[in-house]
Amino acid sequence: MREETILRKLRARDPAGLEGLMDRYLPYVSAVVWGILRGAMTAEDGEEVASDVFLAAWEQSGNLRAGRVKAWLGAVARNKAKNKLRQAGHTLALEEDALELPGPDDPAGALERAEERKLVRRAVDGLPPRDREIFLRHYYYAQSVKEVAAAVGMSEGAVKARLHRGRLRLKELLTKEELR
Repeated sequence: MREETILRKLRARDPAGLEGLMDRYLPYVSAVVWGILRGAMTAEDGEEVASDVFLAAWEQSGNLRAGRVKAWLGAVARNKAKNKLRQAGHTLALEEDALELPGPDDPAGALERAEERKLVRRAVDGLPPRDREIFLRHYYYAQSVKEVAAAVGMSEGAVKARLHRGRLRLKELLTKEELR
C-alpha cells in the first residue's frame, strides 16, 4: 500500500491504514526501539514501546506527511524508548556517534573531529545527571522545552534555566580542554 493511501486511511480512521503502516514500518520501528533498549528491557517492554509508537501515529495522523512518515516514526520511537528506560530507572547515555560533526573526509579532519566529539562527550558527561538528561533530551533528541519539562517534571522556565547554565558549563569545560 502506498504511503499516501496509508495516510488517507489513517485520517479516515480506517484500521486498514494502521495495518498498512505497521506492515510497512514495524521492522524499522522495532530496530530503533531495540537499538535504544539494548537488552535492558524485556521483549514485552519493547513490543509495548513499538505499539505505543503506532498508537501515536493513529492518534496524530494529521501530523504525518507523505515522505516524512519514517522520520516521524523514528523520532517517536526514540523518544518513547528513552522514556521507557528513564521510567525503569536507567540513565540516558550519550552514544559514541551522538555528536557527529560534519566536515571533509580527509584522515586529518576525521581525527580532529573524533577528538572534538570526545571532548564534547566528556564535557556533557561532566554535567550533573539531571542537567545532562535535560541537555540530551533537548539538543540530541530534539525534544521541545515543553516536552522536556513534562518528561522530567519541571517547569518550562526551570528547564530553560538549566539549558542556559548547561551551555555555559559546556563552554567553560571545552575552553579549559582547548587550553590544555
